Amino acid sequence: MSHLKRHLSAANVISCIALFIALSGAAYAATLGKNAVKTKNIAAGAVTTAKLRNSAVTGPKLRNATISGAKLAAGTIGSGQLANGSVRSGQLGGGVVTEAKLKNGAVSANKILDGTISSGKLSASLLAQLIRNVTYVSLASGENAEQTKSVTASCPAGKQAISGGVRLSGELANVAVTGSTPFVTGSTRTGWSGFAHETGGGPYTDWSIEAFAVCAEL
Repeated sequence: MSHLKRHLSAANVISCIALFIALSGAAYAATLGKNAVKTKNIAAGAVTTAKLRNSAVTGPKLRNATISGAKLAAGTIGSGQLANGSVRSGQLGGGVVTEAKLKNGAVSANKILDGTISSGKLSASLLAQLIRNVTYVSLASGENAEQTKSVTASCPAGKQAISGGVRLSGELANVAVTGSTPFVTGSTRTGWSGFAHETGGGPYTDWSIEAFAVCAEL
C-alpha cells in the first residue's frame, strides 16, 4: 500500500480520470441506437459534402425555392432530368424561352392556340405557296325597278373565294347594301353573294347590284 502511495501524484490521478472518461465516451458512442443522434447533437456545419452518401439528398429533402439558378452549373438540367409536365408557365419568367431555346420541330400543331397565327406572321413566300392562281370574277343583276335584289359571283371549279364585295349602280337615293358574304357550298367558299334593298313604298327606281369575288387555289 505504501508502495502504491509513493507512485500516486496529482498528475497521475488526473491522467487516470481523463482516460476513464475518454474510454467511457467511446463506449457510449459505440452503443448509440438507431435515430439516437438528434439535430441538436450535430454542430452547425458538421455535415460536409464528404459525409453525404451519393443520391442521399432526394426531392422531398429539398425545401421549396431552395435551389436558385446561381446554384446550377451550366447544362446541369437537361430534358432527361425534367418529368413530363413538370415545368409550368407559372415557373417561367417573362421572355425566358427565346428562339434559341426552342428545338427544331418543338412547336407542333397542337402547341399552337387556335386563331394565334395571323397573316402578318406568315412570310410572303409562304403565302405565295398557300394561294395559287388568283382570279377575279363578278356578276351583276339587271338594272330595273325591283325593291330587293341579290346576286352571287361564283368561283371557277377547283378554286375558293378568299375575298369579295358588292357594288351598286343606278338611281341609289333610297338603296342600301344589306349583305356581303361568302357563298358557301358544304364547307367550301365557292363564291361571293351581295344583297341590297330599296326603302320606301314605291314607285321604285332603276338600280342594280354587282357581286365580285377574288378566287384562288388553296
